[in-house]
Amino acid sequence: MVLGTTSGAGKSWLTTALCRYYARQGLRVAPFKAQNMSNNARVVEQGEIGSAQYFQSLAACATPEVRMNPLLLKPERDTHSQVVLLGQVNAELTRMDWRGRSGHVWPVIAQALDDLRADHDVVVIEGAGSPAEINLMDSDIVNLRVARHADARCLLVTDIDRGGAFAHLYGTWALLPEADRALIRGFVLNKFRGDATLLAPGPAQLQALTGIPTVATLPMWWQHGLPEEDGVFDDRSRASGVVTRTIAVIAYPRISNLDEFQPLKNVPGVRLLWARSPAELAGLNAATDWVILPGSKHTSGDLAWLRAQGLDAAIAHHAGQGGAVLGVCGGLQMLGEALIDPFGVDGNAPGLGLLPLVTVFAQDKTVQRTQATFNAVTGPWQALSGVAAQGYEIHHGQTAPHAAMAAAGNVAAEVLQSNTSTLGWQNASGNVLGLYLHGVFEDPAVLHALFGVATPTLDAVFDGLADYIGTHFSPGVLDALLE
Repeated sequence: MVLGTTSGAGKSWLTTALCRYYARQGLRVAPFKAQNMSNNARVVEQGEIGSAQYFQSLAACATPEVRMNPLLLKPERDTHSQVVLLGQVNAELTRMDWRGRSGHVWPVIAQALDDLRADHDVVVIEGAGSPAEINLMDSDIVNLRVARHADARCLLVTDIDRGGAFAHLYGTWALLPEADRALIRGFVLNKFRGDATLLAPGPAQLQALTGIPTVATLPMWWQHGLPEEDGVFDDRSRASGVVTRTIAVIAYPRISNLDEFQPLKNVPGVRLLWARSPAELAGLNAATDWVILPGSKHTSGDLAWLRAQGLDAAIAHHAGQGGAVLGVCGGLQMLGEALIDPFGVDGNAPGLGLLPLVTVFAQDKTVQRTQATFNAVTGPWQALSGVAAQGYEIHHGQTAPHAAMAAAGNVAAEVLQSNTSTLGWQNASGNVLGLYLHGVFEDPAVLHALFGVATPTLDAVFDGLADYIGTHFSPGVLDALLE
């Protein structure tokens, strides 16, 4: 089990690396995280799970499934989250208070973990936040309770780049019940920059205090290729080689599924920019640069935020100059004329008016893997014409042409079709495109059509992670964890 001293310490990254490390030994490996709080989700056969567990399962050479992340919390507001249990939205648990919910979900979590352990040689478990949140220990269902249930061999990882790493490790250990301290087999220093010899005598002193060795010092690695689990994964605007195109992704508060844009970081000449103000869009070149409105877990709320920042006018200006604007899922909904919410799912709101579409929020949620084909596409997206793409859908909204505008001749072209529905529309000028299909930039055919390049495969990324920890962990430690 991988525990962390804080959120962002590197638990997800290390868990993914361990999954591939053990899978390459011919072992049957599965990841597990009892409860994940994230708006980055992926579709599996039985519903949806956190993106981190989806990638971890691929690293483990396993089929992603809901047992790997039995409880998923998707924040919709600062004080409210949608609860997904075993892949399905659970309205009763969503209405329940957090502490009261724990007792109801623990049997499901424990059963999922037991079943995975029975079906696999190795289960690599990821904790959440810190195991030393003493105000939450009595209702914990994701850290120590899981570790005890599985009698897990635990690694405790900390982000040394933040400073205070030895205090974080010692303080976390000190706040754990004595029996739980015995589960920790090693400390891991993550994101280290500089001369590792300067760490002495810190690790030795820490071991003298706790009895636990520091088993790895992992150097800072900016471009390992694995998407971060939470938040905007890279605020630094960087590109490989000479910048020929800036792609500005609007980073609203309830942004979701942002990990699907990770491949754009690997396209030569592309600078990926996370935009939160009109000033960050002011310098865009309408002839070459794009604006992307990504998915949102609360579309009407993020649309209100976007207007409050003045980004609505900035996006409209870019589109009015002929600049490319792409909306994905919630972003597509924002580009339309109106959001209509008869069941209280998301909220009513006027749209940005860049596509003649209307979205109505349904009670039922569409969650499915999808294959679709682009029809004739024009403008900056012309290269997508005829391209078959695969991805996934996660949305309550159902979008259709605005009847009155269609009657007046203002019709959006249907440019992406699955076997059952239209998933993409384009304006008459061709520069504004809206898609319901998540994951298009992860499809090699789409990337090649748009940019003429192929980015590293996920398998190559996973192998790189496994090689990395194999190099930087103390010899024999990773194998000893299985003995």
